[in-house]
Amino acid sequence: MTDCPASWSTVAAMAKKKAAPSKPRVSNRKARHDYHILEVVECGLVLTGTEVKSIRAGQARIDEAYAHIRQGELFLVGANIAHYAQAAAGMQHEPTRDRKMLVRRRQVAALEMHIKQKGKTLVPLAIYFKRGWAKCEIGIAVGKKQYDKRQAIAKRDQQREIAREISRRRRS
Repeated sequence: MTDCPASWSTVAAMAKKKAAPSKPRVSNRKARHDYHILEVVECGLVLTGTEVKSIRAGQARIDEAYAHIRQGELFLVGANIAHYAQAAAGMQHEPTRDRKMLVRRRQVAALEMHIKQKGKTLVPLAIYFKRGWAKCEIGIAVGKKQYDKRQAIAKRDQQREIAREISRRRRS
């Protein structure tokens, strides 16, 4: 008999669990409401120690933030990462500073071509940790019109009603 795991499905589940982004996850729920997301790009973030600890504590907001390309580099602008309470006063970071994002030159060039088109912008969708590294999802977005937002809300309400009706019928 060979020394293999009890079930190959558990091995696959453990591998999938390692690859999945871990908590905490700071998300921008407002972005999916206000924009049509065309494409999503995962970027690394350059952070200081107190910023990392503050994000791990869930003390970050990205709903007012956007990404900007400056001199061939991508920056996260307007993200608010709160001060870390346990850090000394001299070790604190500036909460709303621009943070450099790590992407390949080709990706920056492709993103730059997208945002040169009228109506497109780069919106941060989430900040999370993956294998210990801070990551940020950036979406290439086009703004929604008011009627698009109303249609999305109506569709979501309709789906909710259908789910309620199905669960009610199962119970009886």
